[in-house]
Amino acid sequence: MSYHNPFTPPRKSATFDDHTLAEIRRAAATGIYDIRGGGTKRKVPHFDDLLFLGASISRYPLEGYREKCDTSVVLGTRFAKKPIELKIPITIAGMSFGALSGNAKEALGRGATLAGTSTTTGDGGMTDEERGHSEKLVYQYLPSRYGMNPRDLRRADAIEVVVGQGAKPGGGGMLLGQKISDRVAQMRNLPMGIDQRSACRHPDWTGPDDLEIKILELREITDWEKPIYVKVGGARPYYDTALAVKAGADVVVLDGMQGGTAATQDVFIENVGMPTLACIRPAVQALQDLGMHRKVQLVISGGIRSGADVAKALALGADAVAIGTAALVAIGDNDPKWEEEYQKLGTTAGAYDDWHEGKDPAGITTQDPELAARLDPVAAGRRLANYLKVMTLEAQTIARACGKNKLHNLEPEDLCALTMEAAAMAQVPLAGTSWYPGKGGF
Repeated sequence: MSYHNPFTPPRKSATFDDHTLAEIRRAAATGIYDIRGGGTKRKVPHFDDLLFLGASISRYPLEGYREKCDTSVVLGTRFAKKPIELKIPITIAGMSFGALSGNAKEALGRGATLAGTSTTTGDGGMTDEERGHSEKLVYQYLPSRYGMNPRDLRRADAIEVVVGQGAKPGGGGMLLGQKISDRVAQMRNLPMGIDQRSACRHPDWTGPDDLEIKILELREITDWEKPIYVKVGGARPYYDTALAVKAGADVVVLDGMQGGTAATQDVFIENVGMPTLACIRPAVQALQDLGMHRKVQLVISGGIRSGADVAKALALGADAVAIGTAALVAIGDNDPKWEEEYQKLGTTAGAYDDWHEGKDPAGITTQDPELAARLDPVAAGRRLANYLKVMTLEAQTIARACGKNKLHNLEPEDLCALTMEAAAMAQVPLAGTSWYPGKGGF
């Protein structure tokens, strides 16, 4: 009888996995940190970890084909003379001309207008195409001040003071030289072809008291007509929300770490900030503690993909959501039809995130005229409008199943959680119980 010598098969480290090893080798070879676009790729607790409790005997559902479910929302009701009235509670987040092509910005404006919602400028100013095709346009006021001028503040329908982003709270932006075209350079008063770094903080204020002064300046410039939003990255949502309200904000925009960016360090995206799900309840609690919930509107962004995500965010206390990455996908980003060209760039459809390089085959995250011409803004705008319509219908379907005739009547009681982490973050019961971590007893 022969003796079989057993052996242990090779085992890879969970700590030093293939991706980590490849990144160490890349860093050792180049001496440069990795830059990319998008939001976090790590798995974090998210809306998928929540479920709705549909109506049965204890709740009365609504008939989908006969009973209405209101989706409208008004943003900026606190102080603004002209608050923004939206048909749906889904807005388009700020993405700059520079990071995106002119056709992409036009497509976002067209799609938002068809759907009855707003879009947002981003760093670097307002283009005439974007303003012309956006019925409701929010103008971002950023630390860089690139492209900022009082005329555009007055042309906008609202102003969003950006303090931070979910992908990089505490950090500034990047726009590398290959995307600084002649037009981008002129709008930002920068030399062509030179890398641009946006500041991580506003140059003329250092805290909430200065923010209050800045908001008053913006109100005076716009004759108190425009709603003033304050956007913060998800880090300390309770205190940031409270301070934004104290400073006089009409709307707080809270961006979790799944929120995208045009370009920043990968180490920043993956290791700074909090998941969107963890941000909502502390922000809502701050508004409730101040007696300002629903008086100051809360817009949630970062990883919103479907009508179910919208409904869950609203059930947790948000007034609206904003989408960025999903909107880009809707207009054609990472489309498999460009797979051959993605392969040439060393990536694949669904994983392309080198937006800073300006070589996007879809013509969205580029300033190359030939690539940008591939995107038809009219057709892309229709696709975005279709997507927004589907998201709205999905959210209405869920709301009716929970017995609600208005999306904003959804509430935490309509939810349960599948994991301990999600239950703790959302402060809704673990499925099958009436308990969540932090709540006494079972």
